[in-house]
Amino acid sequence: MSQKQPRRPQPGQDPIRYGDVFDVSGDLAKKPVAPEDAAMMQSAETRVLGQTQLGGAASIMQSAANQNEQAGLVGHRDVNDVAGDRGVTVSETQVPGRRIITEAVGGKVVQQYAEPTPVQTRRASAVGESAITIGEALEATALTVGHKAVDQSDASAIQAAEVRATGNNVTAPGGLAAMAQSAAAYNSDCNSDEDKVKLADVLSGATAKLAEDKAATLQDAEGVASAELRNNPDATATPGGVAASVAAAARINENLK
Repeated sequence: MSQKQPRRPQPGQDPIRYGDVFDVSGDLAKKPVAPEDAAMMQSAETRVLGQTQLGGAASIMQSAANQNEQAGLVGHRDVNDVAGDRGVTVSETQVPGRRIITEAVGGKVVQQYAEPTPVQTRRASAVGESAITIGEALEATALTVGHKAVDQSDASAIQAAEVRATGNNVTAPGGLAAMAQSAAAYNSDCNSDEDKVKLADVLSGATAKLAEDKAATLQDAEGVASAELRNNPDATATPGGVAASVAAAARINENLK
C-alpha cells in the first residue's frame, strides 16, 4: 500500500488525518491520527513482528500523531473512535522466500508489504515412482510459467490441486493453497509487477510442501481445470499453467497403464 506525504499542521489548522498519510477511504480517512492510535499499532507490530518496523504503519502514525499533538490539535491520550472501537491489527503470511505483512486500523488496510525470509519446506509422503504426481505437476508449472504473477485463477487451481493431492478439503495454514491465496490478495493491491509474488515463489518444491501427494488422474485434471477457468474473467486457462500441467501429467499416467 502506498503512503502519502502529509503537510505539517499549524495551530488552528486541521490535523493530519489518516487519508493524508495512507491510501484509505471512508470513515477512517477523515479521522485524525492520534497518539494512542500510534501506540496501539506500535504494540501490535512489536507483538507480532518482534519490533517496530522501519517505514511501517506505527512509525508513520507516530510521526503524524506527534505533529498533531505539537500543534495542539490532539491530546496526548487521545484515540479516535475507529481505532478505539475496532482496534488495530498486524498479521503476517508466509510464502516461500518472503513474508507478507498486513497492517490495519479498524479493519481497513493501511500498509501491506513483503519482506524476504529463508525458505522452509517439509517432507511429503512417498508415492509410486512411475507415475507423475500432482506435486510434480505443480513443480513443472513453476518451471514453465514461474515468472507469472499469482492471480485468483491460479490460487483456485492450486487449491483444487492440493485438495486432490491430500484428500483434505480444508485449507491448511501455511499450505500451498493458503500461500497462493495470500499471494493473489497481495498482488491485487501491488502496483509494481516486479514486487508481485510469482508462481515460482509458491510452487517451487511443491512436492515437499504437500502433506500428501498422489499420481495425477484425468479426474484430478478436470477438477483443477474447472477451478482455474471458473475464476478467470476470460474463462481461459493459462498456457503451461496449473491446469495444463496437471492435465499433461494425467495423460502421461494414463499411457503408463
